[in-house]
Amino acid sequence: MKFLNVLLLLPLFTFTSLAGQTKVIKRSATKSAGYGVEYFLPKTVLTVSVAYSKITQKAGLYAKYAGKFLGLDEQSVISEDRMYYRLDGINVESKGVPDKTESYLVEFKAKTTAPFVCLTEDGLICTINAEYETPESAPRNVKTEDIEKLPVVSVQSLFTEEYLHAGSTLKMAEVASKQIYKLRESRNDMLTGDAENAPRDGEGMKLVLAALEAQEKAMVELFTGTVSVEKFDSGFEVEPASDLGKEVLFRFSKHSGLVDADDLSGNPVYINVIKIDEESGCVEPDPKKKAKEPESIVYNVPGKASVEIIYGSNSLYKNTFQIAQFGKKQILAASLFEDKKAPVKIYFYPDTGAVKQIIQ
Repeated sequence: MKFLNVLLLLPLFTFTSLAGQTKVIKRSATKSAGYGVEYFLPKTVLTVSVAYSKITQKAGLYAKYAGKFLGLDEQSVISEDRMYYRLDGINVESKGVPDKTESYLVEFKAKTTAPFVCLTEDGLICTINAEYETPESAPRNVKTEDIEKLPVVSVQSLFTEEYLHAGSTLKMAEVASKQIYKLRESRNDMLTGDAENAPRDGEGMKLVLAALEAQEKAMVELFTGTVSVEKFDSGFEVEPASDLGKEVLFRFSKHSGLVDADDLSGNPVYINVIKIDEESGCVEPDPKKKAKEPESIVYNVPGKASVEIIYGSNSLYKNTFQIAQFGKKQILAASLFEDKKAPVKIYFYPDTGAVKQIIQ
């Protein structure tokens, strides 16, 4: 495979921006440090989060009588027990991690004004000559629904004497259906004001209606069956080293859920990472000259890539990301720091190593 690293993460972590979760350290020029501060340029890691569900369906005890007594069609009734997994959604985010092969030095010279550097805890450069304010993480766009849960009702508690003494399954189904209609009638009487001894306050009425609805639901499920949904989250980290053309990220099975990429019991879910060529006009610093140019500040001009997740014939996710290792490097000359009357402040994007702003 062409991945440098693919790491399965269980359970899924809530991924935020690097700057939003990492402590920033201010480093000043000291004699013990040789009047220099070492920093790393980042490489980009893609975090793929996967949401899926386990669906368990159980047939109702009186499923075959649902049409006869409740007028329900076959599509409304679970006729047999079934369990399967469903792939709900995929999201991709990027983050920067230190590239240990790309270390550089901010060296403080006597004639320059570069008194301090701000770095992340793991050595990514944030600023030179400027305090760094950690940006607030953008809120995650997560759709939530306020679902009012009904009281849990044991269906056995609703069985009448007539039901318990019924001599056949057919008769039990008939008695159960009559109980459903009685519950519906009671609820309608409450709503129309025809019920005797109905609660006078709104909160009391709400509780009684909820209880009637829960009882009806428990009885109806004897005919329609039940569906339970269990939610799961998993995550992967992908470090692209080059274009990735339909590489298997993981496999998904309706019987087992998310499985490893080499587990043929599941169908493949592919990732495409395609570099977008752009003319940056940047010159790659010569690594052999790096030690001879300590006064230079090396930074990234990240490249771009199209990232797509594919399952079968469906594109589940597609977006464009900045990828540090797909770009080039550029140099800021030491002459920027020679004007002591107007010290230069430089702000970087820690996630990509790119220059954000230069202020003089």
